[in-house]
Amino acid sequence: MKMEELNYYYSKFKFGEDIFHQLMQKRVRDILLVSTFYDAFIFEQDGRLSEQVFGEYRQLNLSTSPRITSVPTGADALEKLKEHSFELVITMMRIGEIGPFQLAKKIKEDHPDLPVLLLLNVASDYVIWENHPEDKKYIDDVFLWNGDTKLFLAMIKSIEDRLNVDYDTTNGLVRVILLVEDSVHYYSLFLPSLYSVIMRQTQKLIEEEVSDINKRLRMRIRPKVILAHDYNEAIEAYHRYKDYLLCLISDVRYKVNGEVDPQAGIKLLRHIKMTNTDLPMILQSSEAANEKTAAELGVHFLNKNSKNLFAQLRTFMVYNLGFGNFVFRKADGEIIAEAANIAEFEEKILHVSEESLIFHSKFNHFSNWLIAHGEVQIAKRIRPMKIEDFASKEELRQFLHHTFRTVRIDKNRGKIINFDAVSLTEMNQIIRLTEGSLGGKGRGLAFLNALLTTMDFEKKFEDISIALPSTAIIGTNEFDRFVETNEILEKIQGKNDEEIDGIFIQGQLSEQLVQRLEIYLEGVHYPIAVRSSSLLEDSQAQPLAGVYRTFMLPNNHPDKMYRLRQLMDAIKLVFASVYLSDARNFLEALNFKAEEEKMAVIIQETVGSLKGDNHYYPHISGVAQSYNFYPTSYMLHTDGIANIALGLGKSVVEGKLNFRFCPRYPETEMLPQTEMVRSAQKEFYALDLTLNDFDLTKGEEITLAKLTLKDAEKHGVLRYLASVWDYENYRLTDNLEERGLKVLTFSGILKYNHFPLARIVSELLEIGEIALGIPVEIEFAVNLDYNHETGSKPTFYILQVRPLSVNTDAYRIDPATLDKNELLMYTEHGMGNGVINDLTDVVYLDPRNFDKTRTTEMQEEIERFNESMAKQGRRYILIGPGRWGSRDRFLGIPVRWPQINRAKVILETGLRDFIVEASQGTHFFHNLVAMNVGYFTIPFVSSTDFVDVEWLFSQPEAERGKFFVHLEFDHPLVVRMDGKTGMAVIHK
Repeated sequence: MKMEELNYYYSKFKFGEDIFHQLMQKRVRDILLVSTFYDAFIFEQDGRLSEQVFGEYRQLNLSTSPRITSVPTGADALEKLKEHSFELVITMMRIGEIGPFQLAKKIKEDHPDLPVLLLLNVASDYVIWENHPEDKKYIDDVFLWNGDTKLFLAMIKSIEDRLNVDYDTTNGLVRVILLVEDSVHYYSLFLPSLYSVIMRQTQKLIEEEVSDINKRLRMRIRPKVILAHDYNEAIEAYHRYKDYLLCLISDVRYKVNGEVDPQAGIKLLRHIKMTNTDLPMILQSSEAANEKTAAELGVHFLNKNSKNLFAQLRTFMVYNLGFGNFVFRKADGEIIAEAANIAEFEEKILHVSEESLIFHSKFNHFSNWLIAHGEVQIAKRIRPMKIEDFASKEELRQFLHHTFRTVRIDKNRGKIINFDAVSLTEMNQIIRLTEGSLGGKGRGLAFLNALLTTMDFEKKFEDISIALPSTAIIGTNEFDRFVETNEILEKIQGKNDEEIDGIFIQGQLSEQLVQRLEIYLEGVHYPIAVRSSSLLEDSQAQPLAGVYRTFMLPNNHPDKMYRLRQLMDAIKLVFASVYLSDARNFLEALNFKAEEEKMAVIIQETVGSLKGDNHYYPHISGVAQSYNFYPTSYMLHTDGIANIALGLGKSVVEGKLNFRFCPRYPETEMLPQTEMVRSAQKEFYALDLTLNDFDLTKGEEITLAKLTLKDAEKHGVLRYLASVWDYENYRLTDNLEERGLKVLTFSGILKYNHFPLARIVSELLEIGEIALGIPVEIEFAVNLDYNHETGSKPTFYILQVRPLSVNTDAYRIDPATLDKNELLMYTEHGMGNGVINDLTDVVYLDPRNFDKTRTTEMQEEIERFNESMAKQGRRYILIGPGRWGSRDRFLGIPVRWPQINRAKVILETGLRDFIVEASQGTHFFHNLVAMNVGYFTIPFVSSTDFVDVEWLFSQPEAERGKFFVHLEFDHPLVVRMDGKTGMAVIHK
């Protein structure tokens, strides 16, 4: 994966499919207006031309409006063209010695592709135009000023359409409206109105869009308008664009072969009708008698003198050109149903009569409507299909339903879409339930999802899916409103955590959000996770991993109102976690106040499936990092590391027993097999579906069950995840038929590639690191279920992506210069970089007092030491056995980060019968990295690494507890960390 390749995909996501990105390549951005001082004055007095043009563009949500430069004479114009490039020249009739025809001729000689338009300010000047037949060829078209700045917009768009029509029709299937009119007075009035109808109808489609990115593409695919002035031009344009014509609008009287023919328009329509009976056509005339002729021809008629001319034009475009709602009709025109958008179309197409189905199919109404909605590629595929191509009318109906559903799903894949009940359960899209920031976690998730869907990442892997679980996000505006309207800050003053939870539970969410949550629960009946996504969480500056709450909800109560209350309680308790003591302490350590934090909430499908009768969990949950702080053997830091476990991801992120592998070398065993057996996962978490009424204030685990491998074996999930310990041969075997202890090694996945987990993880880490610009960490889950009936495939779900702070500009330590007698500690398993030279305090756990059954008591004691250090504003070196931060009290002291957040260096030591791997992959570890804490491990048995415990014992004690000892020195203990090699030392 190269940066250029990723940049291509990002551009594709940002601007849409390549086809859209390449449309409307030629734009008018700079206009040279040649007019006398008097005309320029009139333009300004009539409404500040530049401002008005800008206003028209802004009102229609068009891109940057063109800049208009005015000069008074033809001579000045030629000089200006030498200094600056323009995309369009508009000249008035009276511009000094060099008149408009001479000016246009000179411009075309020097700039043959630069369009020149003549703008008349009095109708009588048209005679001058007619009297210069030879010079007309240098001027692209002529218009008559009518005091309305919309004419400028129409002139600009007319030129842009002419410049882009050939490419955009061939490559983008963009439609064309052919207007045949020779009266400069009339088309100068009609063309602005026609463009206005096109733009506003397109704007209507934009408003229907649920994705902001899709909205930006709509204007690019609006129909082009080609203006012809006589029969010969019209015939040429028709044959050139006949495959793309949306409609034809023609006057009656104009020239044929250079001579005025009072029946020219009628002849044109008859000629086209001979070969194209489906093309919608309008005959317009100031003579009412021509209405009868139009009826005979079977075309629409517009009376130029009608007061409702433009309303009639708008009506025609809505009902005949695919704009507006899709109106299902019978063959006789009777309306039987109407669909306002593609989602409604999906529902209606299943129920309309076969007669209506055949009628619309016959006249390409379905493809026209798709084109009007911007789905040109789908329309291109279905347009050539005939009714006869289908075995039955029902097959045609199902084909159309599937096609339109595919359109809706595909155009929203990877997007953040505004609330849309129809799309609530779709994967690979994020629905915004309320406005505001998505929070750090939400932003990372949205970005990676957008990139991967744009890349069609899952197409790299056969017979599996790669997806984002169905996701909805409550933006931070709801949190702000909740805190303000419920007077939260006033009520929580002086309250403890339990009381704060109660205050939040009593608060009221906005009426809009409650209504949307009700609609959400009507369509969602699977278990859901309610996750935090604060502004600081998972940000590059200060990622707060694991500080806030996540609730897993079975979402299975028979009463929907119970499910709604549970969901609202979970949202409120996630809000509340900003103000709880752990979060406050953490934020204060970062010099933030809780009041500065804002919270978004992610509501996401819980990845997993029903196992047995009452439990729900995925086959694999995991965390992977693109940077391995402790590479072993021939592995590099940049090869990354992954930690995986059976069941819900709580086992991984909380530092319980799990399995480690390198995504680049998944078959390489990172531990001796005897050690793999000892340190393998024995228990796992699942969602307990027997619970449907519970009190979430009792904790995040209230809905979870802790299961054993025997449960997993009963559920039939160990086939590709386990090995068996062969006692006779003292080794692991992957033959599950053998008798012996089941050990989670994931060998069927990592060694035999039943599911390409390692390759997916490796490529995602690479993509994430390039995209974010720094190493990353991802959370994921895997469902291995395959259902032939539903077509569901084994699926890799992306749950989270966050930056991983790594200083690659490493400080260097030369081992040759070290005197180990002067060192308190030496390790080659260090994490961190640089020098710390202001620490005078050490808090260590006396190994003689360690008892792994009393680690919770040790947790309470170290918290007291930490609080004391915080009050004094001091940082310290913390030394103790086992895995710090593990929620498993038998693996180490189960501290939370706020309980030791004054430690600037943490040293994990090994003890006999207490050998634990480093904490990579946990939220605790992520916070160590983010806070740039020195983190070292000393194996119990090592030929190189050591900590001088005897020296510690010999130092005077500032304070001793049951387990911990505080030492205070009169000089700093210098800590040096080599970020490249992992070597670290502490000098006495």
